Amino acid sequence: MKSLVKLLLLSAFFLPTNLLVQAKAMELPFARRQKVPPLPQNLTWLNTAGPLELHDLRGKFVILDFWTYCCINCMHILPELHKLEQAWPNNVVVIGVHSAKFSAEQDTQNIRAAIQRYKIEHPVINDSHHELWELFGVNSWPTVILLDPEGYAVWATSGEITAEQVDKVIRAAMPYYRQKKLLDETPLRFDMERHSAAPTPLRFPGKVLADETAGRLFISDSNHNRIVITKLDGALLDVIGCGVAGRGDGDFTTAQFNQPQGMALAGDELFVADTENHEIRRVDLAGRKVTTVAGTGQQAREPAVPGRHADPRHTALSSPWDLYLHGDDLFIAMAGCHQIWKMRLNGASIGPYAGNGREDIVDGPLLSRQPYELGFASFAQPSGLAGDGRWLFVADSEGSSIRAVPLTARGEVRTVVGTSHLPVARLFTFGDVDGPAAQARFQHPLGLAFHAGHIYVADSYNHKIRIIDATDGTTQTLAGTGRAGHSDQPATFFEPAGLAAAAGKLFVADTNNHLIRTIDLKTARVSTLAIAGLKPPPPPATPRPPAANADKLPLAIVRAEQGAVRFRVELAFPPGYKVNTLAPWQYRVEEVDRAQANGAAIFARDGFGKSVRVGKPAAEFEIRLPVSSPSGRETVRVSVDYYYCREGSEGLCKFGSAAWTVPIEVSAAAEQAVVHLQHRAK
Repeated sequence: MKSLVKLLLLSAFFLPTNLLVQAKAMELPFARRQKVPPLPQNLTWLNTAGPLELHDLRGKFVILDFWTYCCINCMHILPELHKLEQAWPNNVVVIGVHSAKFSAEQDTQNIRAAIQRYKIEHPVINDSHHELWELFGVNSWPTVILLDPEGYAVWATSGEITAEQVDKVIRAAMPYYRQKKLLDETPLRFDMERHSAAPTPLRFPGKVLADETAGRLFISDSNHNRIVITKLDGALLDVIGCGVAGRGDGDFTTAQFNQPQGMALAGDELFVADTENHEIRRVDLAGRKVTTVAGTGQQAREPAVPGRHADPRHTALSSPWDLYLHGDDLFIAMAGCHQIWKMRLNGASIGPYAGNGREDIVDGPLLSRQPYELGFASFAQPSGLAGDGRWLFVADSEGSSIRAVPLTARGEVRTVVGTSHLPVARLFTFGDVDGPAAQARFQHPLGLAFHAGHIYVADSYNHKIRIIDATDGTTQTLAGTGRAGHSDQPATFFEPAGLAAAAGKLFVADTNNHLIRTIDLKTARVSTLAIAGLKPPPPPATPRPPAANADKLPLAIVRAEQGAVRFRVELAFPPGYKVNTLAPWQYRVEEVDRAQANGAAIFARDGFGKSVRVGKPAAEFEIRLPVSSPSGRETVRVSVDYYYCREGSEGLCKFGSAAWTVPIEVSAAAEQAVVHLQHRAK
């Protein structure tokens, strides 16, 4: 079993040339299939109410996504997996297998925060001891394995994938499994972490930018897809963006971002690294307009050709994470292709400035003649930038190193503190150690600020703010205990990711705490910045699952009691299943037709569109529909969305819906006082 992934990768497991023809002929569409053993029982499951069993997912294509939340390549395929979940809502189930790289990533609390930050909508296993990693023979992040509806492993790939790539496999194989009646196309429901998350004014703020001259603080409110502007004391000044993820340019109330991160200020122009859009946006602060100045909206899959500086608007970018302005040049931490890029502010050109595109911590000349060429500087997911006017300092997160890049384009990349001197394991050597540069260690730092000869570091996975002497690399802890928390005294943080210095303070984007913290640079005292009046954007409308075809019932003649007609809903479930008492069940009552001569409504309008949470063990409940007239006829449609789970487990829950069209006659003389509505789940 340890060689399963290798077999899938090397054995022509999938037959792309004639698969579609074979599937239509109802031949098994895969050349070979590998049995998959049951999952271990001791795993921690997240983003679902309980553990799942693979045999419970028979009838679905199951995608196992081996990932770790620090990895930019893993981040890149999450939107692709989401596309597949949307394209095949009744046929595909994704299970994330989180096999940690860094020690902090083994912590369930940290993974839970990452699930919410990345808006993951499928179950995730904390494979903290790499049990599944070893079981399936995985050796790199990300790795994707596809199981067919009979539970066999049939396809795998390592590295980034696109939705189209996997969709082609599933679409070609689907006719075979449908004809053989091997599909279970019942929708499933998982109790996601976001269902229990309380709304907060900021949501996973990624970066901060301080404008000391004007007394302003810019905050990338990343998961709210907007930029918040405050005074340095926290007084709210403005909000840029409507809060809906998207690419739309426009004014402050209509513009859209998608997970914005780093920012840079040039006069009245604010530049924003719009990370998941793979774009650079320009904000005209005076004119209150947002425009796109670089990027196509599509991710660049390979590093650009070194030395080729192209039109920014027609050049694909890859997860720009932070920005630094030096004169008329905007430097970009291009995390997705492990390079530093440079763009002219006048829009004349954009292109690589440093890094050969290899993911590594290697010092040397700035730019190779071609991608991946040895003998040149390499970076590993650069995620934070700061500078002193001569050097651009880089938080090279995957190598837990702080690098220095000459701003004059002369000289070589060097490492201030980090792992470049090691012969091996440069990307896997990390820790929490203060002291001289040679012994100091970080763990996945994401943010930098430079002030008075010192480099301040958001040492994200150590939950600390560290300080480096820029002349010799001596490192010490400024604030934080090394444990996740949100207290001011003692000072604790939860994966801080952004820093800015101004007015004697260090401003900290305390990302997983959804807060901005301040540190007095003289006393090291930590405080929490209050932003009065800031509210989260309104939640997007949740699309209702498709309603079932309505059962048309005969005329029901009923009397009103206590000013209402009662509907009793009774749902029956297959053997071995029970009602999910935790799920947010909903019902709706809608008017279809009025039969009264005067056209007046029988039922009061405030009875329509209600929702209910069913919290008893039997799926039987009543709906009271207020009446506004003691007699007359009206036709209504009652619909119910419900969830039911296998006995003994809340982890795997199916979605069902029922609807009834009921003509009602209200009469004081009627014997019946209740309309009975019955439905049997499949």
